[in-house]
Amino acid sequence: MPTDISRRQHSIMDFIRERGSVQVDELSVYLHVTPQTIRRDLNQLYELELVQRVHGGAVIKDSVENLGYGARKILMAAEKSEIARLTAKIIPDNSSMYINIGTTTERVTEFLTDHSDMLVITNNINVASILWPSRGVEVMIAGGKVRRSDGGIVGSNTEEFVNKFKLDYAVIGCSAIDETGELYDYDLREVRVTQSMIRHARSVILATDSTKLERSASVIVGNLADIDILVIDDGISDRFIGLCRQNDVQVKIAHPDKRYKCLESDS
Repeated sequence: MPTDISRRQHSIMDFIRERGSVQVDELSVYLHVTPQTIRRDLNQLYELELVQRVHGGAVIKDSVENLGYGARKILMAAEKSEIARLTAKIIPDNSSMYINIGTTTERVTEFLTDHSDMLVITNNINVASILWPSRGVEVMIAGGKVRRSDGGIVGSNTEEFVNKFKLDYAVIGCSAIDETGELYDYDLREVRVTQSMIRHARSVILATDSTKLERSASVIVGNLADIDILVIDDGISDRFIGLCRQNDVQVKIAHPDKRYKCLESDS
């Protein structure tokens, strides 16, 4: 599986998002390539579970089920890397934190390996795999059933373990954010663990990419009032930034070209 989708495939995804669906012929004209090339691109995006086939074209895959783990790792990969880098800069040495399930939170972990005197509690087996060799980081894994799909650990035992601690930070992701600022995910068991992390953290950081503002999911995690810091790419709208400020959320915008602009909330 490739580590990222091509620039043209990113353009196809953007085109479909803007229109809801797309036909092969109109994409061929728009991108100045042959219909055969478009079909190959769409087939790869379908195999990665990023789009859903319809007659003569495709639509963005967005339903009651989440995208596959491999697809989520690839989608918005450059943006996620910069979101992760900026998020890790917020976390000081000599601190403790929860990290929940998600491809963006996993990327944050990659930038924490050089931190020192840090405690990380996670329900994400991939996070633990990245951090356990780091001498300066102590890792604890919440118990429970490991999901084959993504290495997430969920269930009542997981939630009970999280409830035993009070940590400095919770670095969380979510699957969707609606225009009112409510946060959503797909799995009720996963959501209950994330909610426990939010309750037992002194500061909550939501690290997510802007496509979550275009998606929908079924289970409410919480809302912007539960978040202290939002780290997101520059696809966010001014209206949503204003909504964050109304909820006293500090917004930090990560640019894929590695230049950062931080917008501090009015307080």
